[in-house]
Amino acid sequence: MIVSIASGKGGTGKTTVAVNLALALEGAMPIRFLDCDVEEPNAHLFLHPEIERSEKVSLPVPVVDESKCNGCGKCARVCAFHAILAFSSRTIVLPELCHGCGGCALLCPQGAITESPKVIGEVETGRAGDIRFAHGRTGIGSPLAPPVVKAVREALDKEGLGAGLTIIDAPPGTSCPVVASIKGSDYCVLVTEPTPFGLNDLGLAVGLVRELGIPCGVVINRAGLGDEAVSAYCSREGIPVLLEIPYDRKYAECYAKGGRLVDDFPELRGALKGLWRKISASGESGAEGEDGRREMGEI
Repeated sequence: MIVSIASGKGGTGKTTVAVNLALALEGAMPIRFLDCDVEEPNAHLFLHPEIERSEKVSLPVPVVDESKCNGCGKCARVCAFHAILAFSSRTIVLPELCHGCGGCALLCPQGAITESPKVIGEVETGRAGDIRFAHGRTGIGSPLAPPVVKAVREALDKEGLGAGLTIIDAPPGTSCPVVASIKGSDYCVLVTEPTPFGLNDLGLAVGLVRELGIPCGVVINRAGLGDEAVSAYCSREGIPVLLEIPYDRKYAECYAKGGRLVDDFPELRGALKGLWRKISASGESGAEGEDGRREMGEI
C-alpha cells in the first residue's frame, strides 16, 4: 500500500506525522520511506539513515549543431517552455527552461539537434533501522523538481522492494512536485492546523487529491490552538478527521531538538498506530468518521 502524507502549506507537521508513522510501524511490516520534498528534504534529520547508494539525476538537454541548422525555427515552435530561441543567424538553447521532452531533437528536419545529459539533482538510498529509505535533492539553481521526485519514487523499486507499506513525504502545497509525489497513492493523509491559513490551504489540497481520485483523510496538528473551522469544513465535505494531535509545548521542544516523538511519548505511538488502522481499513469499510478525532483521548 502506498500512503502519501501531504499538506496545503508548509509548517503543519507533515514530516513529523510521516516520520513518526513509519517509526510507530517499524518491525510490524516492511516499510519504505520516500522523502519526495526534494527542494528541502529533512526526514533524514529524524530517521538518521545509513546511506548506501547515491545516484545523479540527469535531464536530456538539446545541443544544436550550427553547421547543420538552417534556422527554420521548428524546434522553437514545438517547445512549450520556450527553452529554444531560433533566429535566422543562430539558435539559442536555454537549458534552465528545458523539461527534457525531446521534441526538438525528434522534429528537427536537419538533424541538427542532439541531446546531452544535464545533472539536475541526486537521489540517495539507504536504511534507517528496518526502514528502507530514499530521498532526493534538486541541484542548486535547478527549477525542475518533478524529475527528481520521479527518481526518488523509482529508486527503491530497482531493489524489488514492492511489498509492505510505502510512506511518501510529499512537498507542501499543490504544485507540480506535489502531483508527481502523490499520484498513484492508495491513500493521502492531509496534515493541517486549526487556523485560517490551514483551512484555506487544506481546501486547495482536498481539491487536488479529488482531481487525482485519491481517497483522503485529515490529521489536525496542534489541535486546540485555533478554532473549529477545519473540523466543520471536514464534516461538510464528508472528509474523515483521522487524528487530532493536541498543541503541546513538549512536542514542539522534542521536534526542535531532532527527537522522535513516538520514542518520548507513548501516547503518540499508540495514536499513530490507530491512524494506520483507519487508513488500512478505509479500502474495505470506508473512511472513519468522528471517532478518529477522539483517538488521542482514548489512549
